[in-house]
Amino acid sequence: MGERIDFRDGRWVVPDHPIIPFIEGDGTGPDIWRAARRVFDAAVDKAARGKRRVEWLEVLAGEKAFKQTGSWLPDATLDSIRAHRVAIKGPLTTPVGGGIRSLNVTLRQLLDLYACIRPVRYFEGVPSPMREPQRLDVVIFRENIEDVYSGVEYRAGSGEADALIGFLAERFGAKIRPGSAIGIKPMSKFGSQRLVVKAIQYALRAGRRSVTLVHKGNIMKFTEGGFREWGYEVAKERFGDKTITEDETGKGKAENGKVIMKDRITDAMFAQLVLRPDEYSVIAAPNLNGDLLSDAAAAQVGGLGLAPGGNVGDGYAVFEATHGTAPKYAGLDKVNPGSVILSGAMMFEELGWTDVAEAIVRGLGGAIRSRRVTYDLARQMAGATEVSTSQFAAGIIEHV
Repeated sequence: MGERIDFRDGRWVVPDHPIIPFIEGDGTGPDIWRAARRVFDAAVDKAARGKRRVEWLEVLAGEKAFKQTGSWLPDATLDSIRAHRVAIKGPLTTPVGGGIRSLNVTLRQLLDLYACIRPVRYFEGVPSPMREPQRLDVVIFRENIEDVYSGVEYRAGSGEADALIGFLAERFGAKIRPGSAIGIKPMSKFGSQRLVVKAIQYALRAGRRSVTLVHKGNIMKFTEGGFREWGYEVAKERFGDKTITEDETGKGKAENGKVIMKDRITDAMFAQLVLRPDEYSVIAAPNLNGDLLSDAAAAQVGGLGLAPGGNVGDGYAVFEATHGTAPKYAGLDKVNPGSVILSGAMMFEELGWTDVAEAIVRGLGGAIRSRRVTYDLARQMAGATEVSTSQFAAGIIEHV
Protein backbone atom coordinates (compact mmCIF):
# COMPACT_ATOMS: atom_id res chain seq x y z
CA MET A 1 0.00 0.00 0.00
CA GLY A 2 1.48 3.33 -1.06
CA GLU A 3 1.90 6.45 1.08
CA ARG A 4 1.94 10.14 0.26
CA ILE A 5 5.10 12.20 -0.03
CA ASP A 6 5.25 15.09 2.45
CA PHE A 7 7.23 18.33 2.63
CA ARG A 8 8.45 19.63 6.00
CA ASP A 9 10.96 22.31 6.95
CA GLY A 10 11.98 22.77 3.33
CA ARG A 11 12.64 19.06 2.73
CA TRP A 12 10.85 16.21 1.01
CA VAL A 13 9.73 13.39 3.31
CA VAL A 14 9.60 10.31 1.09
CA PRO A 15 8.22 6.92 2.24
CA ASP A 16 9.57 3.64 0.86
CA HIS A 17 6.40 3.16 -1.19
CA PRO A 18 5.45 6.64 -2.40
CA ILE A 19 2.34 7.29 -4.49
CA ILE A 20 3.31 9.36 -7.53
CA PRO A 21 0.60 10.67 -9.91
CA PHE A 22 1.33 10.55 -13.63
CA ILE A 23 -0.24 12.10 -16.73
CA GLU A 24 0.32 10.00 -19.85
CA GLY A 25 0.23 12.95 -22.20
CA ASP A 26 -1.22 13.43 -25.68
CA GLY A 27 -0.04 12.17 -29.06
CA THR A 28 2.99 9.98 -28.44
CA GLY A 29 2.58 10.44 -24.68
CA PRO A 30 1.13 6.96 -23.99
CA ASP A 31 3.95 5.29 -25.96
CA ILE A 32 6.76 7.08 -24.15
CA TRP A 33 5.07 6.82 -20.74
CA ARG A 34 4.72 3.01 -21.02
CA ALA A 35 8.42 2.77 -21.85
CA ALA A 36 9.45 5.18 -19.10
CA ARG A 37 7.42 3.44 -16.42
CA ARG A 38 9.12 0.12 -17.20
CA VAL A 39 12.52 1.80 -16.87
CA PHE A 40 11.59 3.53 -13.60
CA ASP A 41 10.30 0.33 -12.00
CA ALA A 42 13.38 -1.62 -13.12
CA ALA A 43 15.75 1.07 -11.80
CA VAL A 44 13.97 1.27 -8.43
CA ASP A 45 13.99 -2.52 -8.11
CA LYS A 46 17.68 -2.74 -9.04
CA ALA A 47 18.81 0.10 -6.76
CA ALA A 48 16.61 -0.71 -3.76
CA ARG A 49 16.68 -4.53 -4.06
CA GLY A 50 12.92 -4.72 -3.51
CA LYS A 51 12.89 -2.54 -0.40
CA ARG A 52 11.33 0.44 -2.21
CA ARG A 53 8.78 0.74 -4.97
CA VAL A 54 6.57 3.40 -6.54
CA GLU A 55 2.79 3.19 -6.60
CA TRP A 56 1.83 4.96 -9.85
CA LEU A 57 -1.50 6.82 -9.87
CA GLU A 58 -2.94 7.98 -13.20
CA VAL A 59 -4.52 11.42 -13.29
CA LEU A 60 -6.02 13.05 -16.38
CA ALA A 61 -5.12 16.14 -18.39
CA GLY A 62 -5.19 17.10 -22.06
CA GLU A 63 -7.14 15.30 -24.77
CA LYS A 64 -7.81 12.15 -22.71
CA ALA A 65 -9.22 14.27 -19.88
CA PHE A 66 -11.39 16.30 -22.26
CA LYS A 67 -12.87 13.16 -23.85
CA GLN A 68 -13.65 11.58 -20.48
CA THR A 69 -14.65 14.58 -18.38
CA GLY A 70 -15.25 17.55 -20.70
CA SER A 71 -12.38 19.43 -19.02
CA TRP A 72 -8.82 19.77 -20.30
CA LEU A 73 -7.54 20.00 -16.73
CA PRO A 74 -10.03 18.55 -14.23
CA ASP A 75 -10.09 19.81 -10.64
CA ALA A 76 -9.57 16.22 -9.50
CA THR A 77 -6.17 16.18 -11.22
CA LEU A 78 -5.03 19.35 -9.47
CA ASP A 79 -6.38 18.05 -6.14
CA SER A 80 -4.47 14.79 -6.55
CA ILE A 81 -1.17 16.51 -7.40
CA ARG A 82 -1.62 18.84 -4.44
CA ALA A 83 -2.31 15.89 -2.16
CA HIS A 84 0.65 13.81 -3.38
CA ARG A 85 2.95 16.79 -4.03
CA VAL A 86 5.10 15.28 -6.82
CA ALA A 87 3.96 14.18 -10.31
CA ILE A 88 5.36 13.36 -13.73
CA LYS A 89 3.79 13.97 -17.13
CA GLY A 90 4.14 13.41 -20.84
CA PRO A 91 3.63 16.15 -23.46
CA LEU A 92 0.25 17.90 -23.63
CA THR A 93 -1.50 19.53 -26.59
CA THR A 94 -1.72 23.33 -26.81
CA PRO A 95 -3.38 24.87 -29.91
CA VAL A 96 -1.51 27.77 -31.53
CA GLY A 97 -3.30 31.11 -31.83
CA GLY A 98 -6.46 30.34 -29.89
CA GLY A 99 -8.50 27.78 -27.97
CA ILE A 100 -7.27 26.57 -24.57
CA ARG A 101 -4.31 28.19 -22.85
CA SER A 102 -1.17 26.09 -22.40
CA LEU A 103 -1.91 23.35 -19.87
CA ASN A 104 1.78 23.31 -18.97
CA VAL A 105 1.71 27.02 -18.10
CA THR A 106 -1.60 26.59 -16.23
CA LEU A 107 -0.17 23.78 -14.07
CA ARG A 108 2.88 25.87 -13.24
CA GLN A 109 0.82 28.88 -12.25
CA LEU A 110 -1.88 27.08 -10.26
CA LEU A 111 0.69 25.06 -8.27
CA ASP A 112 3.18 27.96 -8.09
CA LEU A 113 5.93 25.84 -9.64
CA TYR A 114 8.14 28.85 -10.04
CA ALA A 115 11.41 27.17 -11.09
CA CYS A 116 11.67 25.33 -14.39
CA ILE A 117 14.87 23.31 -14.09
CA ARG A 118 16.49 22.03 -17.29
CA PRO A 119 19.80 20.12 -17.06
CA VAL A 120 21.60 19.92 -20.40
CA ARG A 121 24.43 17.40 -20.77
CA TYR A 122 25.90 15.20 -23.47
CA PHE A 123 25.59 11.43 -23.74
CA GLU A 124 28.47 9.74 -25.53
CA GLY A 125 27.46 8.57 -29.00
CA VAL A 126 24.53 10.95 -29.51
CA PRO A 127 24.78 12.79 -32.85
CA SER A 128 25.47 16.51 -32.35
CA PRO A 129 26.21 19.45 -34.67
CA MET A 130 29.03 20.51 -32.32
CA ARG A 131 32.66 19.39 -32.51
CA GLU A 132 32.95 19.01 -28.74
CA PRO A 133 29.42 18.67 -27.34
CA GLN A 134 30.76 17.15 -24.11
CA ARG A 135 32.00 20.62 -23.12
CA LEU A 136 28.41 21.70 -22.42
CA ASP A 137 27.16 20.65 -18.99
CA VAL A 138 24.78 23.27 -17.65
CA VAL A 139 21.66 23.40 -15.49
CA ILE A 140 19.21 26.15 -16.46
CA PHE A 141 16.86 27.63 -13.85
CA ARG A 142 14.07 29.46 -15.66
CA GLU A 143 11.56 31.63 -13.80
CA ASN A 144 8.25 29.94 -14.53
CA ILE A 145 5.39 32.24 -13.53
CA GLU A 146 6.02 35.84 -14.60
CA ASP A 147 7.33 37.67 -17.69
CA VAL A 148 5.43 37.47 -20.99
CA TYR A 149 4.08 34.03 -19.98
CA SER A 150 1.84 35.59 -17.33
CA GLY A 151 -1.04 35.45 -19.80
CA VAL A 152 -1.91 39.17 -19.73
CA GLU A 153 -2.31 39.96 -23.43
CA TYR A 154 -5.02 41.29 -25.70
CA ARG A 155 -5.84 40.64 -29.36
CA ALA A 156 -5.11 43.36 -31.93
CA GLY A 157 -8.19 45.55 -32.47
CA SER A 158 -9.96 44.30 -29.34
CA GLY A 159 -11.60 46.75 -26.96
CA GLU A 160 -9.13 45.78 -24.22
CA ALA A 161 -6.08 46.40 -26.43
CA ASP A 162 -7.42 49.70 -27.76
CA ALA A 163 -8.35 50.88 -24.25
CA LEU A 164 -4.90 50.01 -22.92
CA ILE A 165 -3.15 51.73 -25.84
CA GLY A 166 -5.30 54.81 -25.27
CA PHE A 167 -4.57 54.84 -21.55
CA LEU A 168 -0.80 54.50 -22.05
CA ALA A 169 -0.77 57.22 -24.71
CA GLU A 170 -2.89 59.66 -22.69
CA ARG A 171 -1.39 59.02 -19.26
CA PHE A 172 2.28 58.36 -20.06
CA GLY A 173 2.78 59.61 -23.59
CA ALA A 174 3.56 56.13 -24.90
CA LYS A 175 3.83 55.88 -28.68
CA ILE A 176 2.13 52.62 -29.73
CA ARG A 177 0.83 52.01 -33.24
CA PRO A 178 -3.01 51.94 -33.21
CA GLY A 179 -4.47 48.49 -33.77
CA SER A 180 -1.53 46.71 -32.10
CA ALA A 181 -1.86 43.57 -30.01
CA ILE A 182 -0.73 44.25 -26.45
CA GLY A 183 1.03 42.00 -23.92
CA ILE A 184 2.19 42.85 -20.40
CA LYS A 185 5.59 41.73 -19.06
CA PRO A 186 5.39 41.69 -15.24
CA MET A 187 8.61 40.83 -13.38
CA SER A 188 8.80 41.18 -9.61
CA LYS A 189 11.64 41.33 -7.12
CA PHE A 190 9.94 38.52 -5.16
CA GLY A 191 9.59 36.20 -8.16
CA SER A 192 13.08 36.90 -9.48
CA GLN A 193 14.83 36.46 -6.16
CA ARG A 194 13.21 33.18 -5.18
CA LEU A 195 14.29 31.75 -8.55
CA VAL A 196 17.88 32.94 -8.08
CA VAL A 197 17.90 31.55 -4.51
CA LYS A 198 16.93 28.12 -5.84
CA ALA A 199 19.69 28.27 -8.46
CA ILE A 200 22.34 29.22 -5.89
CA GLN A 201 21.16 26.54 -3.45
CA TYR A 202 21.47 23.96 -6.22
CA ALA A 203 24.96 25.16 -7.19
CA LEU A 204 26.12 24.89 -3.58
CA ARG A 205 24.55 21.46 -3.12
CA ALA A 206 25.85 20.06 -6.41
CA GLY A 207 29.32 21.60 -6.15
CA ARG A 208 28.88 23.70 -9.30
CA ARG A 209 31.28 26.60 -9.71
CA SER A 210 29.12 29.49 -10.94
CA VAL A 211 25.63 30.93 -11.35
CA THR A 212 25.09 33.23 -14.36
CA LEU A 213 22.17 35.68 -14.47
CA VAL A 214 20.98 36.02 -18.09
CA HIS A 215 19.00 39.15 -18.95
CA LYS A 216 18.32 41.79 -21.61
CA GLY A 217 18.75 44.63 -19.15
CA ASN A 218 20.54 46.84 -21.66
CA ILE A 219 17.16 47.33 -23.41
CA MET A 220 14.47 46.43 -20.82
CA LYS A 221 16.12 48.23 -17.94
CA PHE A 222 13.43 47.87 -15.29
CA THR A 223 12.18 44.32 -15.96
CA GLU A 224 15.19 42.39 -17.22
CA GLY A 225 17.56 44.89 -15.62
CA GLY A 226 15.63 44.43 -12.40
CA PHE A 227 16.17 40.65 -12.60
CA ARG A 228 19.94 41.21 -12.74
CA GLU A 229 19.95 43.74 -9.91
CA TRP A 230 17.69 41.66 -7.65
CA GLY A 231 19.72 38.52 -8.37
CA TYR A 232 22.99 40.06 -7.22
CA GLU A 233 21.21 41.60 -4.23
CA VAL A 234 19.81 38.32 -2.92
CA ALA A 235 23.11 36.52 -3.53
CA LYS A 236 24.84 39.04 -1.28
CA GLU A 237 22.09 39.14 1.36
CA ARG A 238 21.42 35.39 1.64
CA PHE A 239 24.70 33.83 0.54
CA GLY A 240 27.31 36.53 1.15
CA ASP A 241 29.74 34.09 2.77
CA LYS A 242 29.29 31.49 0.01
CA THR A 243 29.27 33.57 -3.19
CA ILE A 244 31.61 36.02 -4.86
CA THR A 245 31.00 38.24 -7.90
CA GLU A 246 32.95 37.82 -11.10
CA ASP A 247 34.24 41.40 -10.68
CA GLU A 248 35.62 40.55 -7.25
CA THR A 249 37.54 37.55 -8.59
CA GLY A 250 39.21 39.90 -11.09
CA LYS A 251 40.30 42.14 -8.23
CA GLY A 252 42.28 39.31 -6.67
CA LYS A 253 39.84 38.26 -3.95
CA ALA A 254 40.15 34.57 -3.15
CA GLU A 255 37.30 32.31 -4.28
CA ASN A 256 37.92 29.65 -1.61
CA GLY A 257 35.28 27.34 -3.04
CA LYS A 258 32.66 30.08 -3.31
CA VAL A 259 30.08 30.12 -6.12
CA ILE A 260 30.97 32.85 -8.65
CA MET A 261 28.04 35.12 -9.56
CA LYS A 262 28.13 36.29 -13.20
CA ASP A 263 25.70 38.00 -15.56
CA ARG A 264 25.41 38.02 -19.35
CA ILE A 265 23.23 39.83 -21.90
CA THR A 266 20.86 37.27 -23.47
CA ASP A 267 22.11 37.44 -27.06
CA ALA A 268 25.73 37.23 -25.90
CA MET A 269 24.83 34.18 -23.79
CA PHE A 270 23.68 32.27 -26.88
CA ALA A 271 27.09 32.88 -28.44
CA GLN A 272 28.89 31.96 -25.22
CA LEU A 273 27.11 28.59 -24.98
CA VAL A 274 28.41 27.77 -28.47
CA LEU A 275 31.93 29.18 -28.18
CA ARG A 276 32.80 28.82 -24.47
CA PRO A 277 30.27 26.39 -22.95
CA ASP A 278 32.56 25.04 -20.24
CA GLU A 279 32.68 28.48 -18.57
CA TYR A 280 29.03 28.12 -17.50
CA SER A 281 27.65 25.77 -14.90
CA VAL A 282 24.28 27.03 -13.63
CA ILE A 283 22.15 29.64 -15.41
CA ALA A 284 19.31 31.64 -13.84
CA ALA A 285 17.05 33.45 -16.30
CA PRO A 286 13.65 35.11 -16.66
CA ASN A 287 10.88 33.07 -18.26
CA LEU A 288 11.31 33.79 -21.98
CA ASN A 289 15.12 33.87 -21.91
CA GLY A 290 15.21 30.58 -20.04
CA ASP A 291 12.79 28.94 -22.47
CA LEU A 292 14.84 29.93 -25.52
CA LEU A 293 18.19 29.08 -23.95
CA SER A 294 16.98 25.66 -22.79
CA ASP A 295 16.01 24.51 -26.29
CA ALA A 296 19.08 26.04 -27.92
CA ALA A 297 21.39 24.34 -25.43
CA ALA A 298 19.57 21.02 -25.90
CA ALA A 299 20.14 21.28 -29.66
CA GLN A 300 23.89 21.41 -29.06
CA VAL A 301 23.88 18.00 -27.38
CA GLY A 302 21.46 16.22 -29.72
CA GLY A 303 18.02 17.78 -29.36
CA LEU A 304 14.91 17.70 -27.18
CA GLY A 305 14.62 13.91 -27.34
CA LEU A 306 17.10 13.72 -24.47
CA ALA A 307 16.21 16.97 -22.68
CA PRO A 308 14.58 16.51 -19.25
CA GLY A 309 12.68 19.14 -17.30
CA GLY A 310 11.23 19.71 -13.87
CA ASN A 311 8.89 22.39 -12.54
CA VAL A 312 9.58 22.86 -8.84
CA GLY A 313 8.07 25.09 -6.20
CA ASP A 314 8.08 24.97 -2.42
CA GLY A 315 6.57 21.59 -1.60
CA TYR A 316 5.21 20.77 -5.08
CA ALA A 317 6.91 19.52 -8.24
CA VAL A 318 5.86 18.28 -11.68
CA PHE A 319 8.47 16.70 -13.96
CA GLU A 320 7.83 16.51 -17.70
CA ALA A 321 8.97 15.63 -21.17
CA THR A 322 10.15 18.88 -22.74
CA HIS A 323 9.21 18.09 -26.36
CA GLY A 324 5.85 18.26 -28.13
CA THR A 325 3.19 15.59 -28.69
CA ALA A 326 4.25 14.53 -32.26
CA PRO A 327 0.71 13.31 -33.05
CA LYS A 328 1.65 11.83 -36.44
CA TYR A 329 3.68 9.20 -34.58
CA ALA A 330 1.02 8.46 -31.94
CA GLY A 331 0.56 4.75 -31.29
CA LEU A 332 3.41 3.73 -33.60
CA ASP A 333 5.85 2.77 -30.79
CA LYS A 334 8.46 4.83 -32.61
CA VAL A 335 9.61 7.94 -30.75
CA ASN A 336 12.46 8.48 -28.31
CA PRO A 337 11.31 8.21 -24.66
CA GLY A 338 14.56 9.72 -23.36
CA SER A 339 13.16 13.09 -22.31
CA VAL A 340 10.52 11.73 -19.93
CA ILE A 341 12.93 9.01 -18.71
CA LEU A 342 15.58 11.59 -17.80
CA SER A 343 12.86 13.77 -16.24
CA GLY A 344 12.10 10.77 -14.04
CA ALA A 345 15.78 10.59 -13.09
CA MET A 346 15.53 14.28 -12.11
CA MET A 347 12.45 13.50 -10.03
CA PHE A 348 14.14 10.69 -8.12
CA GLU A 349 17.20 12.87 -7.52
CA GLU A 350 14.98 15.68 -6.18
CA LEU A 351 13.34 13.18 -3.81
CA GLY A 352 16.68 11.92 -2.53
CA TRP A 353 16.67 8.59 -4.37
CA THR A 354 19.99 9.36 -6.06
CA ASP A 355 20.82 5.67 -6.50
CA VAL A 356 17.72 5.28 -8.68
CA ALA A 357 18.55 8.43 -10.67
CA GLU A 358 22.09 7.19 -11.30
CA ALA A 359 20.79 3.79 -12.41
CA ILE A 360 18.46 5.42 -14.97
CA VAL A 361 21.22 7.64 -16.40
CA ARG A 362 23.61 4.67 -16.51
CA GLY A 363 21.03 2.57 -18.35
CA LEU A 364 20.29 5.25 -20.92
CA GLY A 365 23.97 5.90 -21.56
CA GLY A 366 24.59 2.19 -22.06
CA ALA A 367 21.68 1.82 -24.47
CA ILE A 368 22.95 4.71 -26.60
CA ARG A 369 26.50 3.31 -26.67
CA SER A 370 25.08 -0.03 -27.85
CA ARG A 371 23.79 1.86 -30.92
CA ARG A 372 20.35 0.23 -30.74
CA VAL A 373 18.30 3.42 -30.67
CA THR A 374 15.06 5.02 -31.85
CA TYR A 375 14.75 6.47 -35.35
CA ASP A 376 15.67 10.06 -34.41
CA LEU A 377 19.10 8.91 -33.25
CA ALA A 378 19.57 5.98 -35.64
CA ARG A 379 19.23 8.10 -38.77
CA GLN A 380 22.20 10.20 -37.64
CA MET A 381 24.44 7.44 -36.20
CA ALA A 382 26.55 5.44 -38.62
CA GLY A 383 26.06 1.72 -38.08
CA ALA A 384 23.17 2.14 -35.66
CA THR A 385 20.17 -0.20 -35.55
CA GLU A 386 16.76 1.44 -35.38
CA VAL A 387 14.53 0.00 -32.66
CA SER A 388 11.05 0.82 -31.36
CA THR A 389 10.23 2.85 -28.28
CA SER A 390 9.58 -0.30 -26.27
CA GLN A 391 12.74 -2.02 -27.54
CA PHE A 392 14.80 1.02 -26.62
CA ALA A 393 13.31 0.87 -23.10
CA ALA A 394 14.32 -2.80 -22.91
CA GLY A 395 17.85 -1.81 -23.91
CA ILE A 396 17.96 0.82 -21.15
CA ILE A 397 16.79 -1.73 -18.60
CA GLU A 398 19.53 -4.13 -19.80
CA HIS A 399 22.18 -1.54 -18.96
CA VAL A 400 20.71 -0.44 -15.62
